[in-house]
Amino acid sequence: MTTNTKLFDGIVIFSQVVNSGGFSAAAEVSGHSTSYVSKEVNKLEARLGIRLLNRTTRSISLTPEGKIYFQQCQQMIIDAEQALGALSEGNITPRGLLKISCPVDFGLGYLQPILSEFIRKYPNVTLDLDLNDRKVDVVQDGFDIAIRATHQLEESSLICRKIYTCKSYVIATPEYLDKHGRPTTPEQLKRHSCICYSNMKMPNIWLFKDNSGKEEQVEVPQTILCNSAQMKVAMLLDHHGICRLPAFTMENELASHALEILFQDYHATDINVYAVYSSRKHLSPKIRLFIDLLVEQLALHQ
Repeated sequence: MTTNTKLFDGIVIFSQVVNSGGFSAAAEVSGHSTSYVSKEVNKLEARLGIRLLNRTTRSISLTPEGKIYFQQCQQMIIDAEQALGALSEGNITPRGLLKISCPVDFGLGYLQPILSEFIRKYPNVTLDLDLNDRKVDVVQDGFDIAIRATHQLEESSLICRKIYTCKSYVIATPEYLDKHGRPTTPEQLKRHSCICYSNMKMPNIWLFKDNSGKEEQVEVPQTILCNSAQMKVAMLLDHHGICRLPAFTMENELASHALEILFQDYHATDINVYAVYSSRKHLSPKIRLFIDLLVEQLALHQ
C-alpha cells in the first residue's frame, strides 16, 4: 500500500485556525503570515474535496464536515506530541505523586494488589489514595485518576476509559423476604422497602432487561437513601429492605448465602467501571502505565 506523503499537510495550521478563532490569530501564533495560513487551509480543503470552514469578513465557523475532521485532527496532533515526548528519558520513567480516587469496596476488593504491583514496578512513584464513594471533581480536587463505577457515565469534558464490567444484582436477606414476601417481577418492588444509592443521578429508577432483551424501568420507593455501598450492605444484612448492588460489593455475602438474588428471569443493568482523567494531551507516564496495568489486571477478573 502506498502512503499519501501529503496526508498530514495543513492539519496543524487548520487546527491552529480553529483553536485561535481566525486566520490572523493563527498566523500570530504560528509565526506565519495570514496569507500563508489562508493558502494552507485552502490547499487542505482542495485536497480533501470538502469545505472545512465557513468564512465571513469577521469570523469563521466549522462546517459539519469540518467539525468531524477537526476532532480527528486534534487527536492526531496529540498522538504525535506524545510520540515526541516518549523520546525523552525523563518522560519514560514514571515518577512523582499519583493521586487516585476510588470507591471504597472496589478499592478494597480489587485495587490493593494492583497498587502493590505498580509501586514495586515503579518505585519512583508515590501514591495518594482516596477511598470514597462520593463523586469527586477530578480537576478541582487535583486527582490524576478517578475510578468510577456506574450504570451510565454522565457526559463531561473528561477522558473516560472503561476498565471493568461486572454484574449487578437485586438482593435481600432471606429473613426479609420470608417476612415481606418475594417479588417475582421488578414491578412488585413498588410494594417493598428499597435501599437506594444517592450518588446515582436518579437513585430510585432501576432498570431491568428480561431474557428476550426487553427493557423495563421501575420507580422504587426510597426507604433508605445512602451514599455508601458498605452501609447499604450493612442495612441489607439487618433486614431493612431490598437493594441493587454490583457484585464486587458483596461477594462474601453472596457466597455465604446471607443475601438472596431476586429476579432470575431479569437482568439488572451491568455496572461499568471507568478510569476518568482530565486530558489525553501530555498524559504523564505514571497515569498511562497505571491505567494500562488496571486494564491488564482487571481483565483477569472478567
